[in-house]
Amino acid sequence: MSYNNFPRQFTLLITSLKRLLLGVSGLSGIALLGWLDYLSGHELGFSLFYLAPISFVTWHAGRYYGLAMAVISATVWLIADLHSGHVYSHPAILIWNTFIRAGFFVIVTLLLSALRRALRAEQALARTDYLTGAANKRFFFELAEKERLRSQRSKHPLSLAYIDLDNFKWVNDNLGHGAGDNVLKSVAHCLQQNLRQTDTVTRLGGDEFALLLPETDATAAQQIASKLQKQLLEQMSKQQWPVTFSIGVVSFRELPPSIELMIKSTDELMYAVKLSGKNNIRVEISPPTPA
Repeated sequence: MSYNNFPRQFTLLITSLKRLLLGVSGLSGIALLGWLDYLSGHELGFSLFYLAPISFVTWHAGRYYGLAMAVISATVWLIADLHSGHVYSHPAILIWNTFIRAGFFVIVTLLLSALRRALRAEQALARTDYLTGAANKRFFFELAEKERLRSQRSKHPLSLAYIDLDNFKWVNDNLGHGAGDNVLKSVAHCLQQNLRQTDTVTRLGGDEFALLLPETDATAAQQIASKLQKQLLEQMSKQQWPVTFSIGVVSFRELPPSIELMIKSTDELMYAVKLSGKNNIRVEISPPTPA
């Protein structure tokens, strides 16, 4: 198992276990309702209450788990009704009632699932840069603050990188804004393809990108930045875009009291690279290692 794939596989395992526990919780609720349905007899209806475990599982575990709960709920109701002594004038009535309840449960599940997907899509749009698909500045600040606090507790390093596109204005002025947009999209895609899932690629605005690199010390950050610069330059060369990259990276051994201070030091380092000739990488440790 490669290091880069481990976080993704671990996340998938946790997600599967979470859904399994949600499914067990839903089944427990349905079983309890079926038992109450049986004890109360056929004169009292509990169909509406089955929506509670169905909705809970659908919202937190997804549509397919919710549909399974819907079918199981209708089946449990059928079993409870059969054992309650309810006598129908025709056997088809029981089958009809079961299908009606199952259909009702399924419709609620599908509607709730669609609502959940719409909300998630809206949240994703609010956190994503519309042009590049990278995280936007607002979401970056949210994630960076969480990582800052987590690293502060764990005493693990956290690195932050700022990337500025040299000669980007020339592309816009001479090749057009469409070409400029393509440059930005190409850069974002290249960064996302060459980083770990635990890392975050952000477009801060204009031609500046930021990378949030958790659990990354200065040595690893230098390797990552060098690899990214090489990949980016190759991509620019293929498209014949005269764009290079000034990269400033600060690896924090001790976290400052705010994310703004982290950003300020990284931004200043990146501009120092630009002033010293552009198309280079500079990595610093904060606070500096004692001599």
